[in-house]
Amino acid sequence: MAARKKNQLQQNADRQSQPMRMVPPVDECLHAAELDPALSKFAPAYLRILIRHAQAGLREKLGTIGVTAAATRDSLVAEIVRMARESAAADQPSLRPVVNATGIVLHTNLGRAMLAEAAIEAVVEAARSPVNLEYDLQTGARGDRDALIEEELCALTGAEAATVVNNNAAAVLLALNSIADGREVIVSRGELIEIGGAFRIPDVMSRSGARLREVGTTNRTHPRDYAAAIGPDTAMLLKVHPSNYRIVGFTAEVSLAELVAIGTAHKIPVMEDLGSGALLDMSNYGLPSEPLVAARVVAGAGLVTFSGDKLLGGPQAGLIVGRRDLIDRLKANPLKRALRCDKLTLAALEATLRLYLRSNNIQTDLPTLRLLRRTPAELEIVALRARAFLVERLGPEFTIDVVASASEIGSGALPTEEIESRALRITHRDHSPDAIARMFRRARPPVIGRITDGAFLLDLRAVEDPAAFAVAFPTPPAARAPLAK
Repeated sequence: MAARKKNQLQQNADRQSQPMRMVPPVDECLHAAELDPALSKFAPAYLRILIRHAQAGLREKLGTIGVTAAATRDSLVAEIVRMARESAAADQPSLRPVVNATGIVLHTNLGRAMLAEAAIEAVVEAARSPVNLEYDLQTGARGDRDALIEEELCALTGAEAATVVNNNAAAVLLALNSIADGREVIVSRGELIEIGGAFRIPDVMSRSGARLREVGTTNRTHPRDYAAAIGPDTAMLLKVHPSNYRIVGFTAEVSLAELVAIGTAHKIPVMEDLGSGALLDMSNYGLPSEPLVAARVVAGAGLVTFSGDKLLGGPQAGLIVGRRDLIDRLKANPLKRALRCDKLTLAALEATLRLYLRSNNIQTDLPTLRLLRRTPAELEIVALRARAFLVERLGPEFTIDVVASASEIGSGALPTEEIESRALRITHRDHSPDAIARMFRRARPPVIGRITDGAFLLDLRAVEDPAAFAVAFPTPPAARAPLAK
């Protein structure tokens, strides 16, 4: 009895392992793939990746349906080559264009600001040829890459000097390390923020080598709190723009002017991390106001840090402006080299800053400002045209309505402010909002919306061309298997 059971188990194991043994090895399949006209153009390393994926797919297939009598070594090799050919045809880069229908203009997960055409052209030009990144064309000597953007930044902010690193977190890190390594930095408890990606001011300060000295309470901090905390080991007073939250009610905070007065009296520099930072007064364009970088420089901040890819509307970068003596210390820090920007970022940033200085139509030339200024009436027109595209592609089983919506600037800028918008509300009797959202993410190109009040919405705030919704779904929605509820 035991022997018969053991024999049966062995037979079952043999049947299960048979598909694995039948799959031809990589080298045999690679040789066949190199003879295939559609695959021969690819490098061997890439072919091996395709073949391994095809082998895994074939093993799964054989494990499900079993090995038929007609299966031969050659037929299995041919099947792997066919599957590899299909994979190569469907292969796309990991970084892909998507349609941002979330209603968040500066969406961190979708790349934040879209670049102006002038910045795109500058990036292409810098990418395709050598450039004077660190070469002085006048003297023939080595140059300074900060010189590419420093004059423009100083002209736009009124600062004495400027430098740039790869993002605002890096800007804060470099400034703290350069000015306060091993010493104390005083910050209000109400400004010890955490923003997206687990960027926390206390953690960054710890990594910089500076020691955090908290003052005040979460909701109320007074000038006397800073003054009482200053001692011989104090290197800097730090003010942090709250970015992605607001404390309301019984609150008090120390203004930058008050903080500068305290710093001046004790000969201690003041730094402000503005987060987004604006070079233009947004209220002039019908938008809520955000602190102006130039105003913070005038108020006496020794250093001001802000992002390049938020309200500024340029590439990801951390911009630092302020007093020349402090900026020089940042530039002399060896850490600056580890955080510096490459030629493509600097090309896009310079072109964006030049737009601010030269354009008399910045509200149109800069995509971020253009998208934020669009009126509900404009968005209504786009929504109606976009609806027509989707009605044609989704069919009558889907209900598509144009509805009022609320959009956001995003990336921590004015988190409590909403901008009136228009959206397409898409529902289906049998499909949940999550299932519809998944269907749109799988479209070509992928469309990213949001779920609000139990329905899937496509907000038009950041979509200028209604033809963006002329997407291709993997299979016609009516013909696909029922979506999960």
